[in-house]
Amino acid sequence: MLLLSLILLCAAYAYSSNNKDIDRTTVADIDLKDFMGKWYEIARFDHRFERGMTDITATYTLLDNGKIEVVNRGMRDGKPTEAIGKAKTTDVAGRLRVSFFWVFYSDYNILAMADNGAWALVGSRSPKYLWILSRTPQLDEATLNHIIKLAQARGYDTDGLIIDND
Repeated sequence: MLLLSLILLCAAYAYSSNNKDIDRTTVADIDLKDFMGKWYEIARFDHRFERGMTDITATYTLLDNGKIEVVNRGMRDGKPTEAIGKAKTTDVAGRLRVSFFWVFYSDYNILAMADNGAWALVGSRSPKYLWILSRTPQLDEATLNHIIKLAQARGYDTDGLIIDND
C-alpha cells in the first residue's frame, strides 16, 4: 500500500510540475464544423510520433455518428506516411479527445483560431505538445509571429518549435 501511495504521489507531482503556468483555455465560441477539413502543420514541438516528418497535414471529418475521423499524413525519409485516428467532443467548447491507438485518448485543445478560420493554435494537457495549423501550406511571417506570441503569452516555451513553413 505504501508503494502504491508513493507511486501515485510521484505521478501527481510529475503531472502537476509538467502542467503549471500553461493557459489551456480553449476558444469558447467555436462551431466545430468550422474546424473540419484539411489543415497544414506549420509548426510543432518535437515528439516521437512525428519525428523526422515534413509536409504534414491533418484532415478532420465529422461522421454521422457525431465522432470525428482524423487522418494525419506526411513525409518521412522521402516516403508518405499516414495515421488514422478518431476524436470525440467534450463538454468544453474547443476541446476534443483524440486517439490514434485503441482506447487511449489525449486532450486536443483549440487554444486560438483566426476569425476567418485561416489558422489555429492547438495544445494539449501537457506543455510538451503544441501545433500551429493553417488552411494553406504557408503563413506569412507576421501571422506566424503573432501566433507564436499568443503561445508564449499562454506560458509555452516556443524556442523548441519546429517550423515547416516552406
